[in-house]
Amino acid sequence: MPSDRCGLVAVDCSWERAQVVFGTKLLGTGRRLPALLASNPVNYAKLHKLSSVEALAGALYILGFKDEAGRLLAPFKWGENFLTLNREPLEYYSKVGTAEEMSHAEAQFF
Repeated sequence: MPSDRCGLVAVDCSWERAQVVFGTKLLGTGRRLPALLASNPVNYAKLHKLSSVEALAGALYILGFKDEAGRLLAPFKWGENFLTLNREPLEYYSKVGTAEEMSHAEAQFF
């Protein structure tokens, strides 16, 4: 069972400003999501171009909070498509234990 004692944070900024924003030291442990495809209308099927809600939902799903991921995406008409589009990698990623295994998993899908 996943732990809910920690949290997730998404930094909502435009991709044009991402270099500057992520150059700033943020508190906590920084980790990146593994490769996933966007389903939002602006970046549909683009790798690593997730909206903030897609990123949070992907993280929740990988951490074992699958129902919560679905609820977070529910208000968006393209939300469920994010889970459909990424179903296999999300399932696989949710079973990975180490950074090395995650790199191998990403290479298999993308």
